[in-house]
Amino acid sequence: MKKLIFSLAALLCCSLAIAQTVVNSGFKELDQWTRQTLSERPYALGYPGNYDGQLEDFYTWYTGNRLGNILINNAGDPFEKSGALSSAKFEREVIEYFAPLYGFDTDDLWGIVTMSGTDGNNHGIYFGVNYLKNKTGKMPVVYVSDEAHYSNYRLCDLQNLDVRLVKSDDMGRMIPEELEKSLDASRPALIVYAMGSTFKGAIDDRTALQQVLDRHPEIPVYRHVDAALFGGYLPFTQYRDLVNRKKLNFESISISGHKFFGIDSPCGLLITTRDIYDNQNAFDVPYLNANMRMINCSRSGTDPLKFWWLIKKVGRKGWTRQARRIMDNTTYLMSELQRIGWPCWNNAYSNTVFFRRPADGLVAKYNLANSHDERFGGDLSHIVVMQHVTREMIDQFIADLQK
Repeated sequence: MKKLIFSLAALLCCSLAIAQTVVNSGFKELDQWTRQTLSERPYALGYPGNYDGQLEDFYTWYTGNRLGNILINNAGDPFEKSGALSSAKFEREVIEYFAPLYGFDTDDLWGIVTMSGTDGNNHGIYFGVNYLKNKTGKMPVVYVSDEAHYSNYRLCDLQNLDVRLVKSDDMGRMIPEELEKSLDASRPALIVYAMGSTFKGAIDDRTALQQVLDRHPEIPVYRHVDAALFGGYLPFTQYRDLVNRKKLNFESISISGHKFFGIDSPCGLLITTRDIYDNQNAFDVPYLNANMRMINCSRSGTDPLKFWWLIKKVGRKGWTRQARRIMDNTTYLMSELQRIGWPCWNNAYSNTVFFRRPADGLVAKYNLANSHDERFGGDLSHIVVMQHVTREMIDQFIADLQK
């Protein structure tokens, strides 16, 4: 046993030493920042980033071909003819690969690789507003839970929309009765569902919420799913039906690329139907030879290549293994916190564990995210169990917590 403990400790020290080996840039302040970033990476437990990304080979290919000297700009609709110096072909293949995982048919499909999860939500809300307005002649009311990601109601403010924050229950799920009380029967409803609330990792109960909507057939409805993190791993688990629009209806979904999939800069996916896209406001842009119905003109042509690369290098089997591991490690973290008697909570299907906030030193060391909720005793922290959060790291955290 002593040899095993010594080996694990030696392995950890060795990995940290390797992480702090920095290739000299010639700029002292940049090298210092790099050293700090590499040393902090193993302890990043509080935010939903995958720090075990698998893009090293991609960058070998990318820099080897000097593509870093070329602007690749995917302006326009990736499902239409693209211009020069564009990776729209690969962007379209990425959307066509992921769409069936979320229950979309490839013969009624539209989507883009977005600049971030917020960009995906912005498009989902914007498309929903235009779709409902063009169908009914009325501006919709947006309904979103008070524990959903703040970007959703910030985006409603940006788009000058009437938004109503619907009260959530203790665990962070939109309360169906509160939604019903908030509904304005004279106007269409744009519902933003949280698939993984920001702090508690809650998933809105869409079956119960749909029952509310079914009681009001006079209200036209558009449903957008903010599935930034959970939309990454759930398709590769036994809970895949939670993100299948054929099982739980929705019109659009936004997923982050820099979370579960491990892309090294903010990006994501917006997937919807061709019917939704065709009911957007058209903007013919002669100099692009394109109809621009999306919000942004320029889009990264590199991020679709990274997505495409990961599909080929990791794929369904690799992501299934990763999803199983993070779910197993989430259960392990919960059991270890319970073993030492530390108050902790975890929503169903979630890789987020929230618990009583530890001392400031541990909050800083493990880069924990924090909140406050009197219903759970006051100050709280959480850990998001991503691919780099190993059992060894959990053991180290628990040992520090016990001290």
